[in-house]
Amino acid sequence: MDIEHYIPPRSRIAILCRGDAAMRRGATAYNSRFVRVFDALAACGIEAIPVIYDETFADDVREQLLTVDGVLVWVDPIHQGKTRAELDPLLREVAAKRPWVSAHPDVILKMGVKEVLYRTRHLGWGADTHRYDTAAAFRAEFPSRLRTAGPRVLKQNRGNGGQGVWKVEAVPNADATVRVLHALRGSRPEQMPLDEFMARCEPYFGWGGCIIDQAFQPRLPEGMIRCYVSGSKVAGFGQQLIKALIPPPAEGPEAPEAQPGPRIMHGPDAPQFQTLRRLMEHEWIPQLSATLAIDEASLPVIWDADFLYGPRDADGADTYVLCEINASSCFAIPDEAPAAIARTVRERLRQAAGAAVGR
Repeated sequence: MDIEHYIPPRSRIAILCRGDAAMRRGATAYNSRFVRVFDALAACGIEAIPVIYDETFADDVREQLLTVDGVLVWVDPIHQGKTRAELDPLLREVAAKRPWVSAHPDVILKMGVKEVLYRTRHLGWGADTHRYDTAAAFRAEFPSRLRTAGPRVLKQNRGNGGQGVWKVEAVPNADATVRVLHALRGSRPEQMPLDEFMARCEPYFGWGGCIIDQAFQPRLPEGMIRCYVSGSKVAGFGQQLIKALIPPPAEGPEAPEAQPGPRIMHGPDAPQFQTLRRLMEHEWIPQLSATLAIDEASLPVIWDADFLYGPRDADGADTYVLCEINASSCFAIPDEAPAAIARTVRERLRQAAGAAVGR
Protein backbone atom coordinates (compact mmCIF):
# COMPACT_ATOMS: atom_id res chain seq x y z
CA MET A 1 0.00 0.00 0.00
CA ASP A 2 1.17 3.54 -0.77
CA ILE A 3 1.35 4.76 2.83
CA GLU A 4 2.39 8.28 1.88
CA HIS A 5 -0.89 8.85 0.03
CA TYR A 6 -3.10 6.64 2.23
CA ILE A 7 -6.43 8.31 2.97
CA PRO A 8 -8.08 7.01 6.16
CA PRO A 9 -11.77 6.11 6.27
CA ARG A 10 -14.17 8.56 7.90
CA SER A 11 -12.59 9.69 11.13
CA ARG A 12 -14.00 11.16 14.34
CA ILE A 13 -12.53 14.21 16.03
CA ALA A 14 -13.45 15.63 19.43
CA ILE A 15 -13.58 19.40 19.89
CA LEU A 16 -13.05 19.94 23.60
CA CYS A 17 -13.80 23.09 25.59
CA ARG A 18 -14.66 23.95 29.18
CA GLY A 19 -18.22 24.13 30.45
CA ASP A 20 -20.67 22.86 33.06
CA ALA A 21 -22.89 19.79 33.20
CA ALA A 22 -25.83 21.55 31.54
CA MET A 23 -23.62 22.61 28.63
CA ARG A 24 -22.35 19.04 28.31
CA ARG A 25 -25.87 17.60 28.14
CA GLY A 26 -26.98 20.08 25.49
CA ALA A 27 -23.82 20.35 23.40
CA THR A 28 -24.16 20.11 19.62
CA ALA A 29 -22.04 21.27 16.73
CA TYR A 30 -24.57 24.00 15.94
CA ASN A 31 -24.84 25.63 19.36
CA SER A 32 -21.05 25.73 19.65
CA ARG A 33 -18.90 28.80 19.03
CA PHE A 34 -16.78 26.47 16.88
CA VAL A 35 -19.58 25.79 14.38
CA ARG A 36 -17.43 26.98 11.43
CA VAL A 37 -14.72 24.51 12.43
CA PHE A 38 -17.29 21.70 12.61
CA ASP A 39 -18.53 22.63 9.12
CA ALA A 40 -15.01 22.79 7.65
CA LEU A 41 -14.13 19.38 9.07
CA ALA A 42 -17.37 17.90 7.71
CA ALA A 43 -16.53 19.29 4.26
CA CYS A 44 -13.29 17.28 4.44
CA GLY A 45 -15.16 14.10 5.38
CA ILE A 46 -14.24 14.30 9.06
CA GLU A 47 -16.90 13.84 11.74
CA ALA A 48 -16.45 16.12 14.74
CA ILE A 49 -18.22 15.85 18.09
CA PRO A 50 -18.42 18.47 20.85
CA VAL A 51 -16.96 17.45 24.22
CA ILE A 52 -17.50 19.66 27.26
CA TYR A 53 -14.95 19.35 30.07
CA ASP A 54 -15.00 20.09 33.76
CA GLU A 55 -13.08 18.52 36.62
CA THR A 56 -16.33 17.23 38.16
CA PHE A 57 -16.97 14.84 35.26
CA ALA A 58 -13.43 14.28 34.03
CA ASP A 59 -13.77 10.48 34.04
CA ASP A 60 -16.68 10.65 31.58
CA VAL A 61 -14.64 12.96 29.34
CA ARG A 62 -11.67 10.57 29.43
CA GLU A 63 -13.83 7.65 28.27
CA GLN A 64 -15.33 9.76 25.50
CA LEU A 65 -11.95 10.90 24.20
CA LEU A 66 -10.69 7.33 24.01
CA THR A 67 -13.30 6.62 21.32
CA VAL A 68 -12.07 9.22 18.79
CA ASP A 69 -9.11 9.57 16.43
CA GLY A 70 -8.01 13.05 17.48
CA VAL A 71 -8.75 15.81 19.98
CA LEU A 72 -8.72 19.56 19.33
CA VAL A 73 -8.53 21.45 22.63
CA TRP A 74 -9.74 24.98 23.34
CA VAL A 75 -9.23 25.51 27.10
CA ASP A 76 -7.62 28.64 28.60
CA PRO A 77 -4.75 28.31 31.09
CA ILE A 78 -6.86 30.19 33.68
CA HIS A 79 -10.66 30.49 33.56
CA GLN A 80 -12.73 31.81 36.47
CA GLY A 81 -10.09 30.62 38.92
CA LYS A 82 -9.72 27.16 37.36
CA THR A 83 -6.48 26.03 35.74
CA ARG A 84 -5.46 23.11 33.53
CA ALA A 85 -3.72 21.31 36.41
CA GLU A 86 -6.08 18.30 36.12
CA LEU A 87 -6.89 18.52 32.41
CA ASP A 88 -3.31 18.33 31.15
CA PRO A 89 -2.51 14.95 32.78
CA LEU A 90 -5.79 13.60 31.39
CA LEU A 91 -4.84 14.72 27.89
CA ARG A 92 -1.38 13.18 28.22
CA GLU A 93 -2.96 9.90 29.28
CA VAL A 94 -5.41 9.93 26.38
CA ALA A 95 -2.72 10.81 23.82
CA ALA A 96 -0.54 7.93 25.05
CA LYS A 97 -3.36 5.40 24.56
CA ARG A 98 -5.06 6.29 21.28
CA PRO A 99 -5.84 9.68 19.71
CA TRP A 100 -3.46 12.49 18.96
CA VAL A 101 -4.11 15.72 20.88
CA SER A 102 -3.64 19.27 19.63
CA ALA A 103 -2.26 21.23 21.23
CA HIS A 104 -0.57 18.54 23.32
CA PRO A 105 0.14 19.80 26.87
CA ASP A 106 3.87 19.17 26.42
CA VAL A 107 3.89 21.34 23.29
CA ILE A 108 2.02 24.08 25.15
CA LEU A 109 4.68 24.00 27.87
CA LYS A 110 7.30 24.66 25.21
CA MET A 111 5.64 27.33 23.06
CA GLY A 112 2.38 28.46 24.69
CA VAL A 113 3.96 29.98 27.80
CA LYS A 114 5.75 33.29 28.29
CA GLU A 115 9.10 31.51 28.72
CA VAL A 116 9.13 31.09 24.94
CA LEU A 117 9.95 34.82 24.76
CA TYR A 118 13.19 34.13 26.61
CA ARG A 119 14.08 30.89 24.85
CA THR A 120 13.62 32.46 21.39
CA ARG A 121 15.04 35.90 22.18
CA HIS A 122 17.82 35.28 19.61
CA LEU A 123 15.30 35.07 16.76
CA GLY A 124 14.46 38.10 14.65
CA TRP A 125 11.33 38.65 16.74
CA GLY A 126 13.31 38.89 19.99
CA ALA A 127 13.84 41.85 22.30
CA ASP A 128 15.62 42.68 25.56
CA THR A 129 14.25 39.73 27.54
CA HIS A 130 15.19 38.09 30.85
CA ARG A 131 13.89 35.21 32.98
CA TYR A 132 13.70 34.95 36.77
CA ASP A 133 13.49 31.35 37.95
CA THR A 134 13.08 32.06 41.65
CA ALA A 135 11.74 34.80 43.88
CA ALA A 136 15.27 35.32 45.22
CA ALA A 137 16.65 35.89 41.71
CA PHE A 138 13.78 38.28 40.97
CA ARG A 139 14.50 40.34 44.08
CA ALA A 140 18.23 40.37 43.39
CA GLU A 141 18.18 41.26 39.69
CA PHE A 142 15.04 43.17 38.83
CA PRO A 143 15.59 46.46 40.75
CA SER A 144 18.89 47.29 39.04
CA ARG A 145 17.52 46.34 35.63
CA LEU A 146 14.53 48.62 36.16
CA ARG A 147 16.81 51.52 37.13
CA THR A 148 19.15 51.14 34.15
CA ALA A 149 16.95 49.84 31.32
CA GLY A 150 13.80 51.92 31.59
CA PRO A 151 10.18 50.71 31.81
CA ARG A 152 9.75 46.93 31.87
CA VAL A 153 6.90 44.49 31.28
CA LEU A 154 6.71 41.53 33.66
CA LYS A 155 4.73 38.43 32.68
CA GLN A 156 3.78 35.36 34.66
CA ASN A 157 4.63 32.23 32.72
CA ARG A 158 1.09 30.88 32.29
CA GLY A 159 -1.93 33.08 31.97
CA ASN A 160 -4.35 34.75 29.57
CA GLY A 161 -6.47 37.86 29.27
CA GLY A 162 -3.75 40.08 30.69
CA GLN A 163 -3.66 38.24 34.04
CA GLY A 164 -0.22 38.54 35.62
CA VAL A 165 1.15 41.01 33.04
CA TRP A 166 2.44 44.33 34.43
CA LYS A 167 4.07 47.47 33.12
CA VAL A 168 6.57 48.66 35.75
CA GLU A 169 8.45 51.96 35.74
CA ALA A 170 10.55 53.71 38.34
CA VAL A 171 9.09 56.90 39.81
CA PRO A 172 11.54 59.79 39.31
CA ASN A 173 13.10 61.21 42.47
CA ALA A 174 11.42 58.59 44.62
CA ASP A 175 13.83 55.93 45.79
CA ALA A 176 12.55 52.35 45.45
CA THR A 177 9.06 53.47 44.39
CA VAL A 178 7.38 52.23 41.22
CA ARG A 179 4.33 52.96 39.13
CA VAL A 180 2.64 49.75 37.94
CA LEU A 181 -0.25 49.00 35.61
CA HIS A 182 -1.87 45.58 35.30
CA ALA A 183 -2.84 44.49 31.78
CA LEU A 184 -6.16 43.13 33.08
CA ARG A 185 -9.04 45.15 31.68
CA GLY A 186 -10.32 47.81 34.06
CA SER A 187 -6.98 48.33 35.82
CA ARG A 188 -5.68 51.69 36.99
CA PRO A 189 -2.05 52.74 37.57
CA GLU A 190 -0.81 52.24 41.12
CA GLN A 191 2.19 53.73 42.90
CA MET A 192 3.84 51.63 45.61
CA PRO A 193 7.17 50.57 47.12
CA LEU A 194 9.09 48.25 44.79
CA ASP A 195 9.40 45.62 47.55
CA GLU A 196 5.63 45.55 47.96
CA PHE A 197 5.10 45.05 44.23
CA MET A 198 7.67 42.26 44.00
CA ALA A 199 5.96 40.48 46.92
CA ARG A 200 2.69 40.69 44.96
CA CYS A 201 4.37 38.87 42.07
CA GLU A 202 5.92 36.04 44.08
CA PRO A 203 2.90 33.69 43.78
CA TYR A 204 3.57 33.53 40.03
CA PHE A 205 6.57 31.31 40.71
CA GLY A 206 4.30 28.69 42.27
CA TRP A 207 1.93 28.44 39.31
CA GLY A 208 4.10 29.18 36.30
CA GLY A 209 7.60 28.49 37.56
CA CYS A 210 9.17 31.75 36.40
CA ILE A 211 8.61 35.40 35.54
CA ILE A 212 9.60 36.86 32.17
CA ASP A 213 10.87 40.43 31.92
CA GLN A 214 10.78 42.35 28.62
CA ALA A 215 11.54 45.93 27.65
CA PHE A 216 8.38 48.00 27.22
CA GLN A 217 7.74 48.73 23.55
CA PRO A 218 7.01 52.45 23.01
CA ARG A 219 5.00 51.77 19.84
CA LEU A 220 2.39 49.81 21.80
CA PRO A 221 -0.31 52.47 21.15
CA GLU A 222 0.01 51.74 17.40
CA GLY A 223 -1.59 48.36 17.96
CA MET A 224 -0.92 44.64 17.90
CA ILE A 225 -0.83 42.17 15.00
CA ARG A 226 -1.99 38.63 15.72
CA CYS A 227 -0.62 36.09 13.25
CA TYR A 228 -2.79 32.95 13.13
CA VAL A 229 -1.03 29.72 12.18
CA SER A 230 -2.23 26.20 11.43
CA GLY A 231 0.66 23.82 11.83
CA SER A 232 3.47 25.68 10.07
CA LYS A 233 1.39 27.77 7.64
CA VAL A 234 -0.06 31.21 8.27
CA ALA A 235 -3.87 31.07 8.28
CA GLY A 236 -4.65 34.78 8.66
CA PHE A 237 -4.08 37.93 10.67
CA GLY A 238 -5.89 40.06 13.23
CA GLN A 239 -5.10 43.74 13.75
CA GLN A 240 -6.24 45.62 16.85
CA LEU A 241 -5.63 48.83 18.74
CA ILE A 242 -5.13 47.59 22.29
CA LYS A 243 -5.40 49.47 25.57
CA ALA A 244 -3.67 47.03 27.93
CA LEU A 245 -0.67 48.66 29.66
CA ILE A 246 -1.79 52.10 28.43
CA PRO A 247 -2.98 54.36 31.29
CA PRO A 248 -6.72 55.05 31.03
CA PRO A 249 -8.00 58.60 30.47
CA ALA A 250 -9.06 60.79 33.35
CA GLU A 251 -12.63 59.48 32.97
CA GLY A 252 -11.41 56.05 34.13
CA PRO A 253 -10.91 52.55 32.70
CA GLU A 254 -14.60 52.15 31.85
CA ALA A 255 -14.67 55.20 29.60
CA PRO A 256 -15.19 54.55 25.88
CA GLU A 257 -11.73 55.94 25.14
CA ALA A 258 -10.19 53.24 27.36
CA GLN A 259 -11.73 50.32 25.47
CA PRO A 260 -9.73 48.34 22.89
CA GLY A 261 -10.65 48.73 19.26
CA PRO A 262 -12.26 45.90 17.30
CA ARG A 263 -9.97 43.16 16.03
CA ILE A 264 -10.03 43.46 12.25
CA MET A 265 -9.48 40.07 10.65
CA HIS A 266 -7.58 39.48 7.41
CA GLY A 267 -6.84 36.43 5.33
CA PRO A 268 -3.31 35.06 4.91
CA ASP A 269 -2.86 36.91 1.60
CA ALA A 270 -3.51 40.41 2.99
CA PRO A 271 -0.87 42.56 1.22
CA GLN A 272 0.11 44.64 4.26
CA PHE A 273 1.24 41.53 6.17
CA GLN A 274 3.23 39.65 3.56
CA THR A 275 6.59 40.61 5.05
CA LEU A 276 5.48 39.21 8.40
CA ARG A 277 4.06 36.10 6.70
CA ARG A 278 7.35 35.47 4.89
CA LEU A 279 9.32 35.89 8.09
CA MET A 280 7.03 33.52 9.95
CA GLU A 281 6.84 30.72 7.37
CA HIS A 282 10.41 30.82 6.07
CA GLU A 283 12.42 31.90 9.10
CA TRP A 284 10.78 32.18 12.50
CA ILE A 285 8.54 29.07 12.61
CA PRO A 286 11.37 26.75 11.44
CA GLN A 287 13.73 28.40 13.94
CA LEU A 288 11.12 28.13 16.71
CA SER A 289 10.65 24.43 15.96
CA ALA A 290 14.39 23.79 16.01
CA THR A 291 14.98 25.79 19.20
CA LEU A 292 12.17 24.10 21.11
CA ALA A 293 12.58 20.62 19.55
CA ILE A 294 9.03 20.52 18.19
CA ASP A 295 8.60 18.57 14.95
CA GLU A 296 6.24 20.03 12.35
CA ALA A 297 3.60 17.33 12.91
CA SER A 298 3.36 18.36 16.59
CA LEU A 299 2.80 22.09 16.01
CA PRO A 300 -0.72 23.00 17.14
CA VAL A 301 -3.51 22.73 14.61
CA ILE A 302 -4.30 26.36 15.44
CA TRP A 303 -2.11 28.82 17.33
CA ASP A 304 -1.22 32.47 17.13
CA ALA A 305 1.75 34.74 17.66
CA ASP A 306 1.10 38.28 18.91
CA PHE A 307 3.43 41.02 17.69
CA LEU A 308 3.99 44.62 18.67
CA TYR A 309 5.74 47.07 16.40
CA GLY A 310 9.44 47.36 17.24
CA PRO A 311 11.82 50.17 16.26
CA ARG A 312 11.83 51.03 12.56
CA ASP A 313 14.90 49.78 10.71
CA ALA A 314 17.44 51.93 8.85
CA ASP A 315 15.14 52.09 5.81
CA GLY A 316 12.12 53.13 7.87
CA ALA A 317 10.41 49.73 7.63
CA ASP A 318 8.57 48.18 10.56
CA THR A 319 10.13 45.53 12.73
CA TYR A 320 8.13 43.14 14.91
CA VAL A 321 8.56 42.09 18.53
CA LEU A 322 6.90 38.92 19.81
CA CYS A 323 4.90 39.53 22.98
CA GLU A 324 3.00 36.23 23.32
CA ILE A 325 2.16 32.90 21.71
CA ASN A 326 -1.30 31.46 22.31
CA ALA A 327 -1.52 27.70 21.89
CA SER A 328 -4.06 26.64 24.54
CA SER A 329 -7.20 28.35 23.28
CA CYS A 330 -6.78 30.37 20.10
CA PHE A 331 -10.19 31.90 19.29
CA ALA A 332 -11.78 33.98 17.64
CA ILE A 333 -10.14 33.23 14.30
CA PRO A 334 -10.26 34.67 10.76
CA ASP A 335 -12.83 33.40 8.27
CA GLU A 336 -10.12 31.53 6.38
CA ALA A 337 -8.83 29.67 9.45
CA PRO A 338 -11.45 26.88 9.78
CA ALA A 339 -10.58 25.53 6.32
CA ALA A 340 -6.88 25.70 7.21
CA ILE A 341 -7.60 23.80 10.44
CA ALA A 342 -9.52 21.13 8.50
CA ARG A 343 -6.66 20.69 6.02
CA THR A 344 -4.14 20.30 8.83
CA VAL A 345 -6.38 17.83 10.68
CA ARG A 346 -6.85 15.79 7.50
CA GLU A 347 -3.08 15.63 7.04
CA ARG A 348 -2.51 14.62 10.67
CA LEU A 349 -5.11 11.86 10.35
CA ARG A 350 -3.50 10.67 7.13
CA GLN A 351 -0.10 10.56 8.82
CA ALA A 352 -1.45 8.68 11.83
CA ALA A 353 -3.36 6.17 9.71
CA GLY A 354 -0.41 5.67 7.38
CA ALA A 355 1.86 4.99 10.33
CA ALA A 356 -0.61 2.44 11.67
CA VAL A 357 -0.88 0.69 8.28
CA GLY A 358 2.90 0.60 7.98
CA ARG A 359 3.42 -1.12 11.32
